[in-house]
Amino acid sequence: MANVIKLNKGLDINLKGQAEEKKIQLKSNGKFALVPDDFEGVTPKVVVREGDKVKAGEALFVNKQYPEVKFASPVSGTVSAVVRGERRKVLCVKVDADAQQSYVDFGKKDVSKLAGDQVITALLDAGIFGYINQLPYAVSTNPSVKPKAIFVSALRDKPLAASFEYEVEGQMDDFQTGITALSRIANVNLGVGVGSKLAGIQDAEVFVFDGKCPAGNVGVQVNNIDPVNKGEVVWTIGDPTVVLFIGRLFNTGKVDLKRTVALCGSEVKSPAYVDMLVGEELSTLLSNSYDASKSVRIINGNVLTGMPTTKEGFLGAHTSEITVIPEGNDADEMLGWILPRFKQFSVNRSYFSWLCGKKDYALDARIKGGERHMIMSGEYDKVLPMDIYGEYLIKAIIAGDIDRQEALGIYEVSPEDFALAEFVDSSKLELQRIVREGLNILRKENS
Repeated sequence: MANVIKLNKGLDINLKGQAEEKKIQLKSNGKFALVPDDFEGVTPKVVVREGDKVKAGEALFVNKQYPEVKFASPVSGTVSAVVRGERRKVLCVKVDADAQQSYVDFGKKDVSKLAGDQVITALLDAGIFGYINQLPYAVSTNPSVKPKAIFVSALRDKPLAASFEYEVEGQMDDFQTGITALSRIANVNLGVGVGSKLAGIQDAEVFVFDGKCPAGNVGVQVNNIDPVNKGEVVWTIGDPTVVLFIGRLFNTGKVDLKRTVALCGSEVKSPAYVDMLVGEELSTLLSNSYDASKSVRIINGNVLTGMPTTKEGFLGAHTSEITVIPEGNDADEMLGWILPRFKQFSVNRSYFSWLCGKKDYALDARIKGGERHMIMSGEYDKVLPMDIYGEYLIKAIIAGDIDRQEALGIYEVSPEDFALAEFVDSSKLELQRIVREGLNILRKENS
């Protein structure tokens, strides 16, 4: 029987434009790119050249620090470009897909008969291992450090989040195989939502999280199940589609990086789902999906943690939503804050919209205020269901006090855990950026 964990803190933001549970069919334009920045903590070393032919599953780049960690091409085709930025930083490796796809055959395997090291080797060879992260530091993990446990979150609860329950329909065998494979490495803790069909999964200890966003954050689940102490390492999979990638590899012997993506947001004409490959160009998906005459923000991911992109952008490695919302730079609010604002969302009762009960809002991308001194108001704690003092931790990171950061639990957090705190923050601080910079400094100091 699954363990139930009730969380009292958090915040659900109800937005217009939730994807309807139906799939639209798209014809890909054949342009793909794998972006190293999608894999936090990885310094890429490109192992292909422009003009090279690759099969789906062949490595495009490796992690310079751990060269055995490869990152596989999602398609077979021709390497069209290795795009670099300042100081020759690798921005992406582009591949033009073949009309007829070919795959590297890694061979089907019975995961129940494999040892943990054999599972890790198979994932490394197939270029999938880099999709697994770790705590501390919230980065792509080191294969040589064995974790005390593996945490998988199959609960997506951010605003407009794609339903994994919908995605996994018809793929339960692959998901079970992926969980079983991970269980050969270490004990697996699976976090799901109330009423989830995944509660009966074998080879994992299942925890049902009953609460508001961010209950689905894998960092929140780790904190409430088995917190990370200094010197300990846990592997985390906050993107449950990665478990499907792993399951397909062992069940078919091929690398299949297909994922079900929600095209959502208040500016989308017909929000729905679509099957896409990691790294697929977004132009086909976004053409005619919204009013191009309007000023909009296209987000590669969800509204809390996603990154701004364009039609020429590519689907992120961990992206399960492409969100389109108003930019807000053309908003004309006569009398400004004096208006009662019945159509705008507020965490407190500054606006009169709280009188309207539960409703969906069409929020834009404006910050609505400027950065100011940090106010110790307890705002973070109301939306952070973790046993840490969020405001004091942020202050310690800003001050660069490493000892204080360690005492306040920085090893347990990732930037996404502070996404809601950033949303409600009256000081308008970029909390996710601050946490990421703090983790990077700590990782460098401890290396």
